[in-house]
Amino acid sequence: MMKAEQIILAEGFRSLHRTPPILLLPNCWDPMSARLFEDAGFPAVATTSGGLSWALGYQDGEHAPWREVTGALARITRLVGIPVSADIEKGYGNDPDAVGASVADAISAGVVGVNIEDSLVQSENGLRPLADAAARIRAARNAADKAGIPIVINARTDVYQVKHGDAESMFAEVLRRAEAYCAAGADCIYVFGPLDMDTAARLARAITAPINIVGRPGMAKAEELERIGVARVSTAAGPATAAMEKIANIAQSLFSTGDFNSYSSTLKRPDIQALFSKKTEER
Repeated sequence: MMKAEQIILAEGFRSLHRTPPILLLPNCWDPMSARLFEDAGFPAVATTSGGLSWALGYQDGEHAPWREVTGALARITRLVGIPVSADIEKGYGNDPDAVGASVADAISAGVVGVNIEDSLVQSENGLRPLADAAARIRAARNAADKAGIPIVINARTDVYQVKHGDAESMFAEVLRRAEAYCAAGADCIYVFGPLDMDTAARLARAITAPINIVGRPGMAKAEELERIGVARVSTAAGPATAAMEKIANIAQSLFSTGDFNSYSSTLKRPDIQALFSKKTEER
């Protein structure tokens, strides 16, 4: 990808965070899923670390070798013509400098956004110390500045995921971390974990940056999340696990019955071939 094209994609992705409308951002795990989301009309896609790791043959949690991850990112950005943001988990680095190097690699693979999370299993409360977490965000921003690509840094905080403390203390901790991450160069705050509508609305009002939450089955629709101030809603590994369930059902039915109707589909080979047409290959 030419640098000028990547800058345009990055600036376009940044503009999608200026709501309304809300940025409904599906998470892909390979070129096919990314292309299908693009074909459906989505203006951007993000990767899911879980789905991408599973597609590569590894568990989630930075078990997939970084070179394989960046190779997968490059294949996705080669195929689609919309912005791609990468979930790089904890940053694939033991220290801020290593995180910066990982972000530089991701940018070289063509992405225009990254997620970096602050959970840390080895810590007392399940979260990385604030100063260290902020330093990793700062390293990511410095890497982007050095590359000359204005990527969107989505700083994920797992306060509600690890559930450390009562409701008010968790709320206060999210605000404390959001302020530090924005000061370090984050563009969007990803509040990960289960949230009710009232809490999401309070966070949207209290955090100056756009906030990102996960859309889960049973939640209010995207238009309702937009109404309460959420700027970006992503799907995490939900579509990937739903697709895997479909394949598991096909496998079980085919094995137990020998009936070939389990994989009947209205999506035919010519339709799929069209997704990989010469037009997309030239992007």
